[in-house]
Amino acid sequence: MRPVFLIGDLASLTGLSIHTLNYYIRIGLVKETARSDRSGYRLFDEETVKTLKKIIRLRQRQTPIREIVARKNNGIL
Repeated sequence: MRPVFLIGDLASLTGLSIHTLNYYIRIGLVKETARSDRSGYRLFDEETVKTLKKIIRLRQRQTPIREIVARKNNGIL
């Protein structure tokens, strides 16, 4: 079974706040992989962690969010 993470796990793994993660989800940079059956919690996979680490590197280089979204939409991210 592939690793499954809750949003709090993503925050711990990446150092991003839950607020920032929710913003990234809202603008479409990352998406939930699934929802838990019992609680309905959003679940994320290892690919989401990798994508977030790429986003973090781009942000550290001062890449604007608008450009990151464009890269994601063009399949570059």
